Amino acid sequence: MNQPALLMTTLYTLFALLAFAGNSVLCRLALGEQSIDAGSFTVIRLLSGIAVLSTLWYLTQKRKAETDPGRGRGSWTAALMLFIYALGFSYAYISLDTGTGALILFGAVQITMIMVSLLRGTRLVWAEWLGLALAFSGFVYLLKPAINTPSLWGFVLMTAAGIAWGIYTLKGRGSVNPLADTHFNFFRTLPLVTLTLLFTLTLSNAVITVNGALLAMLSGAIASGIGYAAWYRALSGLSAVQAAVLQLLVPVIAAAGGVVFTDEQITTRLLIAALLVLGGIFLVVVGRYYLLARRSSSV
Repeated sequence: MNQPALLMTTLYTLFALLAFAGNSVLCRLALGEQSIDAGSFTVIRLLSGIAVLSTLWYLTQKRKAETDPGRGRGSWTAALMLFIYALGFSYAYISLDTGTGALILFGAVQITMIMVSLLRGTRLVWAEWLGLALAFSGFVYLLKPAINTPSLWGFVLMTAAGIAWGIYTLKGRGSVNPLADTHFNFFRTLPLVTLTLLFTLTLSNAVITVNGALLAMLSGAIASGIGYAAWYRALSGLSAVQAAVLQLLVPVIAAAGGVVFTDEQITTRLLIAALLVLGGIFLVVVGRYYLLARRSSSV
């Protein structure tokens, strides 16, 4: 990769990782202060993403799309995964703090990507199996009854969100037009967004304040819409291993953001769980390459 391309990949990656962490902080700020309900947050977030991405796509790529209609259209599968992620993410943060939520989310993302590799016939070396064992041990430890551990419902919802995001990321590795793909993925969530809005209004549990709506709009327009387009763009210059390792930085960034913006504390339990989960996943994604390099050097 030449230096200009490497620089652009680095910048897109940095922006995307900050956006991922920003989503955790913004969602926790909005829901933790009960300034908006989870359903309304999801609706406003996705609608804001659609508005910004549609505007950017119209201004920069509509004419190209008319001459090449098959290029950059996203997929219904990616759109469904995006919606599942967004909805599970919002409802999970009702009962999770910022750092714990990000840890569960991106731990589930990495495990999903690993499991997909297994299903596709990839054989794991011993370091990768050890990493999986450590990662799952971290999840078990995090769930043990203790102060500030996540509720089971919050854990399940965030894990579902992580699985969906893992699949969404894998779909994005083949993107040739990141902005268009992200735009159409968001746009295809409209039917499910409409159902969510009707469901929220029917239950009469909608709570929307100005502050909550603004936080949801920031999450949707900047951290989600533009952030996810940047991530799809970054994936074109990253290997699957690099993409997996880089996402491990997000829980650390989000936890730091939670401490700064929401006055949360980093507990010993969270730190130990983070070391187990992130250390285990790190072994999984780099173990094979380290062992292969050693074998090559010994030949």
